[in-house]
Amino acid sequence: MKNFFNYCLRLIVKLALNLYYGKIIVEGKQFIPKDKAVLIVCNHQNALIDPILIATNTNLKPHFLTRASVFRQSFIAKLLNYIRMIPIYRVRDGVKNMEKNQETFDKSVDVLLNKGAMLIFGEGSHCTLRNLRPLKKGFARIAYQALEKNPELDLVILPVAINFGNHMHSGSRVRITFGETLNPKIYFSNFDALIKATYTALDQLVVTIPEANYDADLADLIAHDIDLTSKVKVEQFLSDRSTFERKNKSPYLRNKVMKLFHFPLYWVWLIMEPKIQDPAFKATFKFVIGLVGVPIWYLILYLGLSAVGHQDWAISFLFLAVIFLLGNRNGQK
Repeated sequence: MKNFFNYCLRLIVKLALNLYYGKIIVEGKQFIPKDKAVLIVCNHQNALIDPILIATNTNLKPHFLTRASVFRQSFIAKLLNYIRMIPIYRVRDGVKNMEKNQETFDKSVDVLLNKGAMLIFGEGSHCTLRNLRPLKKGFARIAYQALEKNPELDLVILPVAINFGNHMHSGSRVRITFGETLNPKIYFSNFDALIKATYTALDQLVVTIPEANYDADLADLIAHDIDLTSKVKVEQFLSDRSTFERKNKSPYLRNKVMKLFHFPLYWVWLIMEPKIQDPAFKATFKFVIGLVGVPIWYLILYLGLSAVGHQDWAISFLFLAVIFLLGNRNGQK
């Protein structure tokens, strides 16, 4: 039952993600291993959007390490546990709670020992800046604990990068890139060597805009309409931008029309937006509003207009709403 529920949820979320984003590009799927214990190490720029992008674009059915603060309510905790999420505690959650991380590590190790997949965001927190931050030791600790319990375990580390054209707005582009796997046995017991090797592998995949001139470079990339999800194109532009011409982008009218057809949901977002302090959570809230709200809005609209004898109007309106939802596009940011 649990697996069936997760399978159905995965299909629904994957469909919703493909409606939310203008284009989802997946590269390097040939590197996704089969019949192995897999520790997925990924960069982290977009809160809960990141894990569901990974979960819906692989067949690995990974468990996730998720910030413990979202597990505070018992019902939510049970639901998150049901969909393979495991709480990870940070210093801000209290020193006493940090001791609970041993249980988290034990659960993660058990997943790997059973040839499952664990997804860990190696940087330890999310940030919308387009670069790779230093990796924490957590993933290396889990890998080595699993190998200590079973030295013969066929365990690999799968580096994954998620690069966004626009972190906060729908209708934009996102690119998921899987890299070649690493064998942690080569670095066994040497935390620093494994962390360095994993960082190097991720750094080859993550779009990087140097911090020294970040804002100006980002503005220039957007002005020249360089694909911010492509590491190759960003590096080419930053190394020699004299060969590129500025492009005048027209306003994204389709996005505005889409909002008109879904105006109740847009109002909900306008009410919620000022309460969201962390920009990395904006896309998460927008996605959830759409995931839950779009079917409800369509149903209310159809039943309401049908009840007053305007079923044809309802069908026409819904048809146009779906067309503009599918055609929704937004610029880079």
